[in-house]
Order: sequence, then structure tokens, then C-alpha cells
Amino acid sequence: MAGGVLLVMVVVVGLAAAVLVSAVSGGGGFQRVLTLKRAFPVEERVELEVIKARDRARHTRILQSFSGGIVDFPVGGTSDPYAVGLYYTKVRLGSPPQEFNVQIDTGSDILWVTCSSCNNCPQNSGLGIPLNFFNAATSSTVSHVSCSDSICASIVRIASAECSAESNLCDYSFQYGDGSGTAGFYVYDMLYFDTILGTSLQANSSAPIVFGCSTSLFGDLTKSDRAVDGIFGFGRQGLSVISQLSSLRITPRIFSHCLKGEGNGGGILVLGEILDPRIVYTPLVPSQPHYNLYLQNIAVNGQLLPIDQAVFTTSGNQGTIIDSGTTLAYLVEGAYDPLVTAITNAVSPSVRPIISQGNQCYLVSTSVGEMFPAVAFNFAGGASLVLRPIDYLVHMGFVDGSPTWCMGFLKVPNKGTTILGDLVLKDKIFVYDLAHQRIGWADYDCSLSVNVSLTSGREEFVNAGQLSVSRSSSISEPFRIITHNNYYAFMVHLLVLLVPLFL
Repeated sequence: MAGGVLLVMVVVVGLAAAVLVSAVSGGGGFQRVLTLKRAFPVEERVELEVIKARDRARHTRILQSFSGGIVDFPVGGTSDPYAVGLYYTKVRLGSPPQEFNVQIDTGSDILWVTCSSCNNCPQNSGLGIPLNFFNAATSSTVSHVSCSDSICASIVRIASAECSAESNLCDYSFQYGDGSGTAGFYVYDMLYFDTILGTSLQANSSAPIVFGCSTSLFGDLTKSDRAVDGIFGFGRQGLSVISQLSSLRITPRIFSHCLKGEGNGGGILVLGEILDPRIVYTPLVPSQPHYNLYLQNIAVNGQLLPIDQAVFTTSGNQGTIIDSGTTLAYLVEGAYDPLVTAITNAVSPSVRPIISQGNQCYLVSTSVGEMFPAVAFNFAGGASLVLRPIDYLVHMGFVDGSPTWCMGFLKVPNKGTTILGDLVLKDKIFVYDLAHQRIGWADYDCSLSVNVSLTSGREEFVNAGQLSVSRSSSISEPFRIITHNNYYAFMVHLLVLLVPLFL
């Protein structure tokens, strides 16, 4: 029965095309008749897998030339350091696709997952998520990046890879700011994702990318309490996934997230531009490996703090960066001390300041939102990042029956880096506009849907976040991918109308 329906569908497509040609020819605009040939002969029964294989090849060609789709990723995790303390998403790699939970990290560039041969890798996770290992031997599309590959040569120049003369593999070994790290080798393989082409139009898509296959971990990455399958780097360099997909013209050079802070966390992550009229933008510091911004001053209750601007200067390891891979926030000493003093002086007399384990804390009898001041980080271009008390305080339990809240900003030396992590980023839209070298933000309830532009600068919007379209990981309908070409749209609609007549 399925084969008969499929045969009818092929015939109907041919009829629809003939109707279109006839209509064009009879309208007087064109006098030429197009000769059409069926891809599959009517007399032969065609297996569904053959149709699907042909469609997948065609869809790949369409996506290669399509500019402006957005990619939607699910988000899990929270900013609460005593719960998850990180945000993660799912990626599908290899053929057939293998699924991995990876931390969202704007402070690094590489997407890597643990290999089946990984040493010191956790076998289970305290986050309640399954841990998986990439098995290159089971993927039909994998290939190793060799030392002679031009990709490896470019990576070596930025010191995140080295070549093994024995294995001829493009290896890597790098360390994160917290002292943890990973080592392994680079591979080419397919990344599968959902591309949104328009309102309620979604394609199950794929693209070849370079990513890391980690064979060893060290530091906190070896611990099971918050273990994930890898790290998804969203940095500014050419090997990040956002850079690779934009170079293939699959996505624009812009991505956005909205990380939910309350309840169970979660949020929204899209390779595309979230739109909101309240978003303010500030320029990125050029020629930096991270998302460095020009922090100019800090205000408490509208009053500027007496801070030497030199402590915010970007040079070497000094500056101010946005980093979703950091849970808390870090502030240089020359800004931290004036900030804590101003907050302490501004709180209600009923709040009792204390020092706990070297941190500035407060015993609070009522809601912190009513007892603490607003803090504004002011950046170049007039963009202010206004922080509520829950954006800079962390609940640490109880002392003498009173809730204890401590500063979520930790002090670093003046020659260090100010880092704004998830504590500050949560409950806000953040847009990383690499095409225009700027970052924007706006307060937002990240449990709600968002408007997303299909292409930066084009007036086409779709709803993302709480998507109504299917998240199926396989292509089960032959005409699921629809381009913006009116011809194909006409064909699909005509097919929907005519198929019931033949059943």
C-alpha cells in the first residue's frame, strides 16, 4: 500500500509540473513548452529509501546556496552554582547521528565531544543526563584531519593543535581558565540540526564540520557531579561552529541566547538574530580572541563609583569579557571594592553585613529585591547592563535562621580580567552580532517565545523558543524542506490538494 501511494505521489508531481507549464504557456507571456522527465519511471516501483536518499542529496544542495536560515538548539541547565551551574545543549554528530549533551561556552572556540577511547572520562553525570562517547568507527561519514590538511595548518598557527608524526593526526591539547582541559584529535563529520526557513517551516539539515574527539580529560572535567559530553565553543575564531556554518552560507554570522534563571532553568539558543526593540548594542573590542567589551564605569542607584578606568583597559589578559561558560562573575579589585562598599552602604538597615569564607555576605529578613540597589555596568555606545540584586547575589543558605546572600562577583587582581558569567547573563536576551562586531542585550522572560530574523537586515521573522514545529531527528516526509522559491511552494501546495483525489 505504501509503495502504491508513493507511486501516485510521483505521478501527481509530474501532473502538477505539467499544469504549471501549461498555465505559463497559455498566458501569452511565454510560448515555449518545457519538456519534463521523471526522476523515477512510472512503470517501476520505487523504494522509499531511494526517494529519501535522493531528497537528502537535493536538500544538501539547496542548503549550501541558501542564505539566512536559523538553527534552533534546546537548552538545559541553570546558573545556580548549587544546582547545575552551567547551561548545555544537544548536538547530533556522525552518520547515523549520535547525540551529545555539551556545555554552551562563548569563552572558547572548539566543539569537542568525548571519544569512545577517552581516558579519565566520567561514566555518569550528577546532572541526570546520559553520557555518550563518539565512536568514529561507527560513523560512515567521518574522516580524520591529517597533518597535511590545510585546516590543521591554520589551527597550528593559533596554537590549539599539533601534529603527531607517528599517527599523522591533527591533535589538540588546550586548557580552560579554571585549570581543566582536554586533549584529542580533530575529525570531519556531519552535524545535524533543525534549520528554520520561515514561519512554521523547518528542515532537518546537516553540514560537514570540523570538531574535536577528546581522548583524555583533566581537572574538573573528570568529575561526575556536573559532567557533560563535551563543550560547544561559540567563540569568534574560524573553527567555531558558528563560523563554519556561516562560511557555508547556512546561517548568518550571528547567534543569540536567552538563559532562564528561575525554576528549572533552560532557555533559548539560536544561530540567528533574536529581535526585541529594547535591545541595546555595544561594540566589540577588535582583534581579540574573546567577546571583549569596552566597560566604562559602574553605577549603584544611579551614582557612578570612584573607579580608575585604567582597570578596565583591554590589554593582554586584562579587559572585560562575556562568557557563558563561567557560572559566577569576576571583577578586578579596583572595581570590586568600591562596588561592595556602595552596595553595603545602600542596603536597608535591617540587612546585616557579614564576612563568610572571605566573601561579602548579608543576612536578609525579606526579599533581596526590596532591600538591595540596582547596579549598572555602562559600556561604550551608551549601552547599560542593569543588574537586579539576584543578578549579583547568590543564596548561600541560612545563618541564625536568616537567609544568607553573598556577592556573586569574586575579586581578581587589577591586571586580571573582568568576566561576566551566567549569573549576570541570565534572564536576558544576548545577541552576538559577529557580522557587525557588536553585542546587544535586553531584559527578557526566557520562558517565552522570541522573534528571530531569518537573515540579519531582512524583514522576515519567525517564532523560536517554544517552537510549534516538530523536532523530529529524521526526515520522514519527502517534501518537508521548503525553499523560498515560489515554484516549489506552488508544487507542494498543489500536491497536498491533489493527493487525496487519488487515494
